[in-house]
Amino acid sequence: MTGNHKDSSITRRRALAVTGGTVAAGGLAVAGYQAAFADTSADAEASASASATSTSTSGSCMTLMTSVTEGPYYLDGALVRKDITEGKSGVPLTLRLTVVDATDGCTPVAGAAVEIWHCDAWGYYSGYTTANPGGSAPAESEDGSTADDDTYLRGYQIANANGVVKFETIFPGWYTPRTCHIHLKVHTGGQKEDGTYEGGKVNYTGQLFFPDDIAEEIFTLEPYSKHSGSYTTLADDMVYDDGGTSSGLLTLKAVHKADPSKGYKGSITLGVDPDAENTGAGGGGGGGTPPSGAPSDAPTGTPPSDAPSASASS
Repeated sequence: MTGNHKDSSITRRRALAVTGGTVAAGGLAVAGYQAAFADTSADAEASASASATSTSTSGSCMTLMTSVTEGPYYLDGALVRKDITEGKSGVPLTLRLTVVDATDGCTPVAGAAVEIWHCDAWGYYSGYTTANPGGSAPAESEDGSTADDDTYLRGYQIANANGVVKFETIFPGWYTPRTCHIHLKVHTGGQKEDGTYEGGKVNYTGQLFFPDDIAEEIFTLEPYSKHSGSYTTLADDMVYDDGGTSSGLLTLKAVHKADPSKGYKGSITLGVDPDAENTGAGGGGGGGTPPSGAPSDAPTGTPPSDAPSASASS
């Protein structure tokens, strides 16, 4: 599969790696949410609660998911908002994420703050718009949007009584040497302040992934097709460990099966330990720790060939 990226120098304002263990360090995930795309009406919320209860009784809540790298493109101060696109073009993506307490029968974690961030259709992250995504792509500034280069495609949502958050965004692009993915953190104990989320602690740091066949189809569409180069599939990704949903693979549903450009709805349930904290300090966990002064998976220089990327553990 080919995709697009662009050469530029890297400007990094912050690059930290968060790694961690399993549920003892705050992270595990469960099967995709059964009522992923219901409306947030009273009846829909009741159905969501019933689905969460069903999940806990089936035992699938104990499917373990290791916390993985925060990656090199994290920024503090993301805004609390549902729509994070800021006019960035791409295939629409609605995410419905459900946070449950893995230590208490998968009960919903009301008030949890879910934070996500990801690249645009050409592989650029806000805050790092001169970082080369690899391959060949237009400059980020050529996308024609009015997006704020420090904030686009980043945001928080606060979980409702059923532990549910919903984001409106676009299908991410890719950058060398990573597969298509979305970063996320689950926070508890803080509060909304000045438009962002302050205080509390991080219970889980992870990444969400997309089936190869859907990603490859999306990347043939505009504006994704303007980014050419070597795309990393799930099997060759340095972070994804082939565990399916328990490794962050989203359940996706096309808005219109015959026309992928109309968008997708994605869902997954995240089990966390609200008493644990994943600070990101120390080693261990998927993705490793980036060397001083250089992100571990930042796209730099000439992109690699089609050879598989190094494993997360190495």
